[in-house]
Amino acid sequence: MEKVLVVNFGGQYAHLIARRIREVGVYAEIASPEEAVIKASKEEVKAVILSGGPSSVYELGAPDIDEGIFALSKPVLGICYGHQMIAKKLGGKVERGKGEYGKTIVKILVNDPLFDGWKPEEAVWMSHSDFVEEPPPGFHVLAISENGYIAAMRKGLIYGVQFHPEVHHTSKGRVMFENFLRKIARISDVWRPEDQITRIVEEIRSRVKGGDVIVGVSGGVDSTVTAVLLYKAVGQRVKAVFIDHGLFREGEPEEAASLLKSIGIDVVYIDAKERFLKRLEGVADCEEKRRIIGETFAEVFSDAVKQMPNVKYLAQGTLYPDVVESGAVKGADKIKSHHNVGGLPPWFQLELIEPLREFYKDEVRRIAKALGLPEDVVYRHPFPGPGLAVRIIGPFTREKLAIVRKAIKIVEEELRKAGLFRKVWQAFATVGEDKWVGVKGDRRAMGYIVTVRIVESEDAMTADWSRIPFEILEKISSRITSEIPEVTMVTYAVTSKPPSTIEPC
Repeated sequence: MEKVLVVNFGGQYAHLIARRIREVGVYAEIASPEEAVIKASKEEVKAVILSGGPSSVYELGAPDIDEGIFALSKPVLGICYGHQMIAKKLGGKVERGKGEYGKTIVKILVNDPLFDGWKPEEAVWMSHSDFVEEPPPGFHVLAISENGYIAAMRKGLIYGVQFHPEVHHTSKGRVMFENFLRKIARISDVWRPEDQITRIVEEIRSRVKGGDVIVGVSGGVDSTVTAVLLYKAVGQRVKAVFIDHGLFREGEPEEAASLLKSIGIDVVYIDAKERFLKRLEGVADCEEKRRIIGETFAEVFSDAVKQMPNVKYLAQGTLYPDVVESGAVKGADKIKSHHNVGGLPPWFQLELIEPLREFYKDEVRRIAKALGLPEDVVYRHPFPGPGLAVRIIGPFTREKLAIVRKAIKIVEEELRKAGLFRKVWQAFATVGEDKWVGVKGDRRAMGYIVTVRIVESEDAMTADWSRIPFEILEKISSRITSEIPEVTMVTYAVTSKPPSTIEPC
């Protein structure tokens, strides 16, 4: 299979580049700068993309790359930091400027195949302070930004762009990738995530040669697809376990068990609510909550394993964004720990199997549909592994847990009634420490503030707040304050990711 190598310089969008490439139907593989030249030299690699990153090319210890990457006679596209790295390595000049952030207009100066389908001026997404002041010898400037910075340059098969074509804010970003991959790199193979099912099953089968696999299931699409793939690979050697940590949405444990049984997978239900909730009581720090849940999760699994002496592996539905945000990629900033990536303690002995680690949420949904899973599972909103604990801001209390669980149920019910549930990426409510004076039953009442969060996204790497009709927000607010006595105020979150994250904690 022809493929593209994406060299990861530590930016949060490196994997988003790979996802965009896959959308075009080309397989993308991630590589570190240290292994890039060796991997890029393989015959099946037809092009190389150098990602963005949080560093400056002149910083001590900043990600670097061997100049041999440019001598392979393969198309190279540098994006942001990758663009600046090309300039530095090949004799150009990179300087610190005033920077460009957000929507920026670029003017195309040269009719080049990379910009086929672009207008003379287009809106792109910029996020940089360093810039290429002088291109390397032999390079031609293809485009400039409205602030006069070099927005694109080329020499032969080597291209650099200062903007981010991988984010949806660059309206013609997909067109650019199609041009680079199909017209410049001349890749003809077509890759689809649903076509990878056989390969995934075979990989699982080759790894699980002795012993059984215990898989944690929650009813979400990630864990359900993981369980089904394992079942296809090793059959009854899969031991599906549902750990009820007391932090699920209302009715979720029962729905999860029922669904998996209908597929033919037996589920071991473990009621561990008190074990989790006692440890969380009064804990305020977000990372500490995640650590406690991750460690308790592993302990409960270990207890379960003692009753299953033949279990040697633990399977989880870890996705690409989980890996990136947990700082598991060299050079990436740690945004927050995920219990299924960074939260497992060092004493945990089972070997991890993560069949979905290379996929994004939308790709997993395509795999789920190909496996014949019910649409309610395929399109279920993402739910954090630590559950409702990360939707409680400040000290954890059981009162707050009850409030946020009821509020989320109301949000989801009203969106379903309005036909909007599937049209948004995620919808939920949070509760914190702040309180608001209210009037209930003609009496003064001091109650909690509940914040409703509804976002639209394609991959969870970036997200925008959803412009829900006011009448629906009014209905949600009215129901929450009426049906949850402890709440006197409802607010709506209107901050995108970045600078915010989707989940509050």
